[in-house]
This record gives sequence, C-alpha cells and structure tokens, in this order.
Amino acid sequence: MASISFIIGVIGNIISFFVFTSPIKTFWEVVKKKSTGDYEVFPYITTCLGTSLWTFYGLLKPGGLLVVTVNGAGAFFQFIYVTIFLIYAPKDKKVRAAKLVGLLNFGFLGAVIAVTLLAMHGKLRLTFVGLICVGMTTIVYGSPLSVMKTVIKTRSVEYMPFLLSFSLFLNASIWLIYAAVVRDYYMTIPSVLGVVLGIVQFILYAIYSKQPKSTKSTDEMQAKGSDNVVKGDLEMQVGNSKGGDCQCNHN
Repeated sequence: MASISFIIGVIGNIISFFVFTSPIKTFWEVVKKKSTGDYEVFPYITTCLGTSLWTFYGLLKPGGLLVVTVNGAGAFFQFIYVTIFLIYAPKDKKVRAAKLVGLLNFGFLGAVIAVTLLAMHGKLRLTFVGLICVGMTTIVYGSPLSVMKTVIKTRSVEYMPFLLSFSLFLNASIWLIYAAVVRDYYMTIPSVLGVVLGIVQFILYAIYSKQPKSTKSTDEMQAKGSDNVVKGDLEMQVGNSKGGDCQCNHN
C-alpha cells in the first residue's frame, strides 16, 4: 500500500510542478514589456505563503521528502514571480506588494515557525501547522470562485482556459485518490474542494463555451484568468502535494 501511495504521490508531484510553471509565459511577457500591466500579484504572494507553509510541514513530518520537494519548488517559482512583479510594477503597486510580502511571507510565516518550534512539541506541531495549511488552502479558493463569477457575469469562458481547468481538476483528483489510499483526512478536504470546483468549471465551460467572444484580447483575458485560477486552485494542489508523504496519518 505504501508503494502505491508513493507512486500516486510522485504523479501528483509531477502534475503540480507543471501547473506551477504555467505562469512562466505570463511573466516572460512582463519581462519583455518591462510592465506588469493589469496583472495582480496577490494570488502569487498567497501561493508563496501556502507552499512555504507546506514545505515547513514536510520538514517537520518524518518521511515528508516529497512534501518538501514539490512545495519547495512551488515556493521558489512563486518567489521568482513576485520578484519579477516587484521589479516591473508601478511604484504604487510595488509598495503595496512589498508590504504584503513583508506581512505574509515574512511576518506571518515567521510567526508560525517561531510558535511551532518554541511553544509546541511532538505531534502537536504537525497538527498546528497542518490545520493552518488546510485553512490557508481553503481561503485561497476565493480566486477560482471569482473567475467562475466572471464567467457567469460575462457569459464567456475567455477568463477560464479549458486546458488549465482540466489540469487543475486532474491534479485534485490524483490527490483525492491518494487521500483515500492513505486515509488522510486533512488532505481530503482541499482535494474534494478542488474536484468539486473543477466539475463546476467544466459545467460552466459547457454552458458558455459557445457564447460570442468579447472584443477584448483573448490572450490578455486568458492570462488574467490564469492568474486567478492557477493561484487559487493550484495553491490548493500544492498544499495537497503534502500527499507525497507516504504515511497514513498525513497531518
């Protein structure tokens, strides 16, 4: 059973890695244009926080190597994306982003690490950090929900690229299977949410995919949609990548 869960966890790690790298095209355009345009950095900041928390969780948990590798890679990519934004964003956005990074990625993360290491011991550490990670992952679902709201409002799926939605749904499904195999209830919550959101996105796509497209640039709209969908759903998926830990009691 352990070998099966390990294989599933590796597959989930691979899928998560590809989803994490999906914004590279967007930020390459930012570098070439030397402008962030209308892109928002908040989803990337929260994803960086989430993956950093899961990396810390993996370091605390025995056998958590795959947790550390996938989330460590995720945190690295998000850090690069945020850094690029800070370099090319207008001054007002740059200041706001820097404040958020300081508050969340240094202040909050540092506080969690300090409290965990100084005030807690044994399994309590894993429970504390695990619950925070699950809570963080659940909150981030506001991003894909906002995208779905936009799809309904505009009656267009241009903000919700099908292939991206499919990859996120596949990722959530893989981790849900893993959760069932190892009976990891902490992991089940975000996995179920990811699968449900994926199904809803497919339904919306079926309803609105044949609607007339707006005059706005499809590439621009898809990029903006990808910002929200990836950073909402994907942060959850990476949180789920804790599944790489081949132990039954994941959190």
